[in-house]
Amino acid sequence: MENQDTKKIEATSFDIDDFDMEHLTQLLKDRRLHEARELLSECNEVDLAEILSELDDEELSIAFRILPKELAADAFSYLESDTQETLIHAFSDKELNFIIENLFLDDTVDMIEEMPASVVKRILKNTDPVTRREINELLKYPEDSAGSIMTTEYVRLQEGMTVQEAFDRIRKVGVDKETIYTCYVTNAKRELLGVVTIKDLLLSDYETEIRDIMETNVIYVTTMEDQEKVAHSFDRYNFLSLPVVDNEQRLVGIITFDDVIDVLQEENTEDIERMAAIIPTDKPYMKTGPFETFKKRIPWLLLLMISATFTGAIIAHYEEALGAYVVLTAYIPMLMDTGGNAGSQASVSIIRGLSLEEIEFKDIFRIQGKEFLVSLLCGSTLAVANFVKLLFFDHVSLTVSLVICLTLICTVIVAKFVGCSLPILAKKVGFDPAVMASPFITTIVDALSLLIYFQFASHILGLG
Repeated sequence: MENQDTKKIEATSFDIDDFDMEHLTQLLKDRRLHEARELLSECNEVDLAEILSELDDEELSIAFRILPKELAADAFSYLESDTQETLIHAFSDKELNFIIENLFLDDTVDMIEEMPASVVKRILKNTDPVTRREINELLKYPEDSAGSIMTTEYVRLQEGMTVQEAFDRIRKVGVDKETIYTCYVTNAKRELLGVVTIKDLLLSDYETEIRDIMETNVIYVTTMEDQEKVAHSFDRYNFLSLPVVDNEQRLVGIITFDDVIDVLQEENTEDIERMAAIIPTDKPYMKTGPFETFKKRIPWLLLLMISATFTGAIIAHYEEALGAYVVLTAYIPMLMDTGGNAGSQASVSIIRGLSLEEIEFKDIFRIQGKEFLVSLLCGSTLAVANFVKLLFFDHVSLTVSLVICLTLICTVIVAKFVGCSLPILAKKVGFDPAVMASPFITTIVDALSLLIYFQFASHILGLG
């Protein structure tokens, strides 16, 4: 018993960072396949997928084939699409059929969406007619919809069943289902009536009917619901799975929490890329070529460069004023940077609130009022600190210091107003709020801060 316990502790403490890739590649090179199989079999399927992705094409094909079949099938779903494609090309039809049969349907659909047409044709050729029809049905749903990420592999019960009959059905069909912890109750028309958990079944008498223990107040989503809203439902209700119905309330599938984690990762990555003025991409950074990366970045850089010419035009317009007070030029970068930073602070907070559905369009005036008070406090504090610096360290005249500090207060106020308002307005008209993040808002605020600066300079210093 002691040895078994020790073995269990060692198995659960596996760290992929400690895995000896050189040893594995040497075993494969020397064709010591039995040792390689034992080494790989100790790994969890997720870690195994990461290890396999580090091998070259020939080593990958050998390593995958020597794995226990069930472990190989489990690890396959966690591989990147390009690694999956490499293996599919190396598979025989029999091997491909085995892998497809052992994948959950939603994982098969996700894989197909990433594959070229020739590979998709071969995958569908090696699936049975029922599975092929289900795959085609799921592929019809729009990208980013609940229907596109759901699976049809769930346990369906009838309200007239007893607990004993429910257990019998779960034992019969549950092995091929993505989850058995939550079962869904429908009528003959497949209309969703309720849900029942394994806990409910275990704690009930075998003679009890499902209708007496099922939860009838069911939270569900429709097939066309946006996947980001689905993710929020999981976060709000702490679900492990969520039923998906069509327009007639018929149960067509479920979404499980592992799919939602993938959605959240995709959405967060997409938002971060848009906030950095990059066109979102599905590929990981290390697997994206330089030219493809260039194509994702250059459109926004061109747009921002063109929009930044407005600031140059404003400076050119007030060239004579700057010539009379050259000292004003030295503080332009500070004012523009402060305004951009203030606007970014507000926009990031609002974009995050919109993403978490904590903020709605009706809150815009409350938000603007709050940001006005915050900007007044921030701007005043920055102005006081800057005023002391200007007078005692930079030895700038009192009137010039006044121009700079008043501009600083107004710039922060305007920047935070723009930063909090644009994302909300963007979402209202159907744009992604993340597009209105740092680069776009900074360009707007830069132009406004210069206009404010030169207006104060014109009135206080008497410049034309």
